[in-house]
Amino acid sequence: MAKPNFQFQKRQKELERKKKNEEKLQRKREKSLGLTEENPEQPVEETD
Repeated sequence: MAKPNFQFQKRQKELERKKKNEEKLQRKREKSLGLTEENPEQPVEETD
């Protein structure tokens, strides 16, 4: 029976974690940039 390659498994898990974290950071950047670009200053409508 073949012996498991724990170093390979660990490396794959680290790469997956890093990729997931990068995607999360990218979503945060897009969200923050999207809000500032679309509506830099929203006019406040006053109701009487």
